[in-house]
Amino acid sequence: MNTAPPYAELTPDVMLDAIDATGHRCDGRLLALNSYENRVYQVGQEDGPPLIAKFYRPARWSDEAILEEHAFSSALAEAEIPVIAPLTVAGISLFQHAGFRFAVFPRRSGRTPELDDDTTLEWIGRFMGRIHALGACASFQHRPTLNIEQFAILPSRFLLEHDFIPVELRPAYQALAEQLIEKLQARWTLAGDYQPIRLHGDCHPGNLLWTDAGPHFVDFDDARMGPAIQDLWMLLSGDRHSQQRQLGVIVDEYSAFHELDERELWLIEPLRTLRIMHYASWLAQRWDDPAFPNAFPWFNSQRYWEEHILTLREQLATLDDPPLVI
Repeated sequence: MNTAPPYAELTPDVMLDAIDATGHRCDGRLLALNSYENRVYQVGQEDGPPLIAKFYRPARWSDEAILEEHAFSSALAEAEIPVIAPLTVAGISLFQHAGFRFAVFPRRSGRTPELDDDTTLEWIGRFMGRIHALGACASFQHRPTLNIEQFAILPSRFLLEHDFIPVELRPAYQALAEQLIEKLQARWTLAGDYQPIRLHGDCHPGNLLWTDAGPHFVDFDDARMGPAIQDLWMLLSGDRHSQQRQLGVIVDEYSAFHELDERELWLIEPLRTLRIMHYASWLAQRWDDPAFPNAFPWFNSQRYWEEHILTLREQLATLDDPPLVI
């Protein structure tokens, strides 16, 4: 059995040869960017601006799922929505070299948006409404749906079946996970029969590049079907009053392009809970990748699991709160 780390063979020479094979002539400059699920590099060109190369984690997505992501982001870009879509060569956007699949993107600079500024929130709300309007026009066939099974039940099961959570903390974690899943299912019921749409899926501020000309939406790697509110709640911060105000500013502009089903507001705290539960399991499942212990040295310690359980207990209480309103 091959137990080598997933990117052990992805050397600088392999990467440069891969980019050269697409017709983009590299000048030898490689700069690793902040990405762990995939490997992402800024690549210098001999006769043009730098490019961004994303080498996909082996076995995570099928070719069909990656191509659906590319098609979605390309359709958004063609609609003049500021999304960074992959470059194509002879109509091809997904390339293979030395056993690795990769895509090439134009480089765009930007800074983290100031989400306490109403003008910024309005701008984001307008573009997010346009993204969702197009996202609602069709469904993904090869990418998953955001749900409790994939983001809470399976992640908690993985942690309990492997040697990550300390033995003395496992009973507390297991009981808490069961309580959370029960409450998550109840909140999902309150949201009713909402219509899942194609989403960015991971629209946190780090995936928004802000410039004087407005935002660029990047990294659709987690695109999937799900409730529209998934792409909005991560833009909210602060206490309940602050989140209520921010949501109002965003939705005022968003609603000009796409109608938000108000029942989905029941899902904001459940979606936050799913993200917390899934994140711990994601780190555990990637722990054999040397990049993860180096980047997350605080993970898998006694203190980490104690704090994680405390955070989940706080979320359990929050799931009893009424939702935000529009």
